[in-house]
Amino acid sequence: MMKHWRSGLLSICLSLMLVVTGCNAQPPSPYTQVQQESTQRNAPAAVAKEAVPGSQFNALFPQPRDGFERVYTQEKKGFSEAKLKKDGKDLAMLSISDTISLPMAAQKYSESTATLAGYPMLEIGNTQTGLLVADRFQVKALSRDASFTPENRKEWLTRFDLTGLAKLK
Repeated sequence: MMKHWRSGLLSICLSLMLVVTGCNAQPPSPYTQVQQESTQRNAPAAVAKEAVPGSQFNALFPQPRDGFERVYTQEKKGFSEAKLKKDGKDLAMLSISDTISLPMAAQKYSESTATLAGYPMLEIGNTQTGLLVADRFQVKALSRDASFTPENRKEWLTRFDLTGLAKLK
């Protein structure tokens, strides 16, 4: 009988503990204010309304040849991306993004002294090469394999339809 009384008391104590600790007010998350600001009426959109649909970029990507394969991996408003593969191996990521939604991405090209195909070019770290077309569209090649060199990236960037891209403005 004494044993049942203890287990009953233990059950009641545990239940009370759960109720008391569960009812305590939790401190606000550090992200609460940011969430409120980003969802408020008139908050800026993550992607500008004027951004070009990613589907319009797809036709401007280089045509695969010489055993290369182009596999589109992402397409959304203002952005399109494709893998460049050869013999089943991922060599690079190719992308076009509309910087109208993120002007800082375009601003970094203002100090570029290098050009490729007449457009400002940047080497971004050791694995990326980018162009800014028509002061708006960022075209990038990102090495995914050590065999895909900076020279390869530049070559593939010139294979994009850069003239067609400049006309999207």
